[in-house]
Order: sequence, then C-alpha cells, then structure tokens
Amino acid sequence: MTRRYFAIAAFAGLIVAIQLTTLVTGTAYYLTQLTMTAYYSLIVVGLCMLIGYAGQISLGHAGFFAIGGYVAAFLTTFDLKSHQGAIVSLLSKSGALVSRQDVYGGSLLTVHPWLACAAAILLTVGVAYLVGGPVLKLKGHYLAMATLGVGIIVYRIVLGTDFLGASDGISEVPGFPLPGGLLITGDSSSRVSNYYLAWGVVILGMVLLLNLIHSRIGRALGAVHGAEDAAEAMGIPTARYKLHTFVLSAVFAALAGVLLTHYNGGIGPSEAGVMKSVRYVAIVAIGGMANLWGALSMSLVLNYLSLRGYFGTYDDAVFGVILILIMLFAPDGLLRRHLFSDLKRIVSRDPAGEEAP
Repeated sequence: MTRRYFAIAAFAGLIVAIQLTTLVTGTAYYLTQLTMTAYYSLIVVGLCMLIGYAGQISLGHAGFFAIGGYVAAFLTTFDLKSHQGAIVSLLSKSGALVSRQDVYGGSLLTVHPWLACAAAILLTVGVAYLVGGPVLKLKGHYLAMATLGVGIIVYRIVLGTDFLGASDGISEVPGFPLPGGLLITGDSSSRVSNYYLAWGVVILGMVLLLNLIHSRIGRALGAVHGAEDAAEAMGIPTARYKLHTFVLSAVFAALAGVLLTHYNGGIGPSEAGVMKSVRYVAIVAIGGMANLWGALSMSLVLNYLSLRGYFGTYDDAVFGVILILIMLFAPDGLLRRHLFSDLKRIVSRDPAGEEAP
C-alpha cells in the first residue's frame, strides 16, 4: 500500500513540476493542451481497467464520451423559458435550473450543470448496462466488432440529429461550477486552476482503480482475465464482474466527456468518431494492457503531442500504425506490468551458469 500511494504522490509531484516549468519558461499556454490531455487520460485509465484486468476490449468508448458530453451540453444550453409549466416552475424553485445570459446578452433558463452531469452519468450507466449485458457474452474479435458497432451508432445519431447540432455540434456551453468559486472553463484567467482540477480528477480516478485492483474484486478480475472458465468453475461470477467493469469504464469516459465539454465550451461529432476509440485502445496497448501507470504515462505523452499538432494531418494514421506495431511485436505493451522485474531478471542472469551442463 505504501508503494501504491508513493507512486500517486510522485505523479502529483510531476504534475506540479510541469506547471512550475511552464511558469518559469513563460509557456503557460501549454497548460491548455495538458488540461485536455488529463480528461482524455481519464478515458484511457478506465479503458485500461476493462482491457487489462477484465480482459474485454472495447472499440466504442468514444461513444460513451460523446453521450456524457452531448447530454451535458444539450441540457445546459437548451432554453426552457419557452416551455414554462408546472414542472419547469418546480425545477426552477428547487434550484435545478439556472438563469444566465447567452453570448448576445439574452436571458436563458437552463438545467444546472451538476444536474446535467448527473443525468449524463445515469444515462451512460443505463446504456452501458443495456449494451454490456448481451455484448460481453461475446469474445475475441466478435466483442470488438460489437462494441465498434455501438460506437458507430452513437456517432451517426449525434451527426444526424438536429437538436444536437448535427455536424456543427453544440457550442456556448457554460463553465462547470465547483465549490470555492472554482469554475471549469477554458478562459485563460483560469488556466492554472483548471490544470490542477483536471489532473486532480485523474489522480482521484487512479486512487479508485488502484484500490479496486488490490481488493478482492481486483484479484477476481485477474483470475477472469487469466482463465475465465477456471474462474467460473471456482465460483467467481465472471459475467457480473465483466459487466460492472464495463459500466465503470463507461462512467469514466462519460465523466471525461462532461468535464471536457464544459472546459472547451462545446462538443462536436468528431469526439464520437471511430478513430477516437482506436486511439484510446492504441494508448492502452502501448502503455501495457494491465498497467494503469503505463497507460497513463503514454496518454500524457501521446495525447499531448496530438493536441499540439505534432502529428499533423497524419494524426489518425499515427495511432493506427502504433496499434498495429504493438499487436505484432509487443502484444503486452511496451510498458507491460512486469517489465522492470523481467529486465532485472535478464540483467542479473549468470551467462556462465547457463552454459554449465
């Protein structure tokens, strides 16, 4: 346990060091992409839990991200003034609705961001349970194709629905209010606070997942991943554990969608695209299928480089090539779970002893 929390503290120190470096060098504008990277990393660590520990691959997590983001965006931008009635009046009196100004100075009556976030998470949980039940009975490439189909369905819905903005998406999403007067927003004046808020959410998510991995449930998931039939024979409810892990990873993706949408002030259909899901799987693969810290490290590096435009027009191609190469030459990932112990064993091996009869 001490080692576990030491790693968390070390990562928190790295986050602080990065921010201080941008302060000293006068490059605080980098914090914008680093903040976005944090929210994308939340999806990656949730997906790593699903792939690396439950042994279930998903090519539809961009769909769950889009569900969270679009529900939050729609509810916090849809004006309810023209729909006055008993229900709207009751919600307004209870504090569930807020009045604010739009960009033109007009008055809007919309759902409170916290209530919208709760609605997005609940809808995601419902969809994940509805989809996960039958889909997780599949294995191998059948499971991958089924989750890919789910992602495509979500993408086509948000792309072709007028009240979701169709190809334009939804803009003018307000900031997400937090206690202490903090606000999740993309304004440059809140750049530093939003950087720490975003990575604080990621660290809390890591604490949750690491504690889960080292619990009885985590050990059961390891058994499911290693030999599902044997785990079932030992009395482990494999179907329930796989489904709950799938739902948990979907919630991570939806929460990331909600927070990033408020940070960016909008969301578009590209966030639900198939290549987004491929990108998340590629990052998990290169970081190590059962290595949360490896997946988080690779997400920090690769998502940041992508957001800064270092890959240019070949952005999607880069992640596709990464996924192919990893599957061919390092299926357990470059930063697999027991990499350092394996290297130590190789280095400490006695060549003379091996040659002896």
